[in-house]
Amino acid sequence: METTSFIILVLGMGLVSFIPRWVPLFFLSKRELPPLLIEWLELIPVAILSALLLPALVTTGTPRVFNPLSIEMLIAIPTFVFAWFTKSLGGTLVVGMLLYWGAGYVI
Repeated sequence: METTSFIILVLGMGLVSFIPRWVPLFFLSKRELPPLLIEWLELIPVAILSALLLPALVTTGTPRVFNPLSIEMLIAIPTFVFAWFTKSLGGTLVVGMLLYWGAGYVI
């Protein structure tokens, strides 16, 4: 790929990434949003994280096979319980990493 095409490609990808973020910010920054919409928007990161994590937790192998008792799922359950009760992101990360490391060491 020649340099000019590469630069055009990178600039195009930057615009495609920038515009969808800029347009709502530009048009909604001076408006007051309804509380219901704000509450709904706050749930989006949790929904995205759940959609990314669930397939990794309950499926294994290639092709993907449903396995609800995978080691990842068994580690996720106590990690989730810890997160629920402590509400500590850092503590949850440490507990999850230690459990995953410990399971890899034991198994």
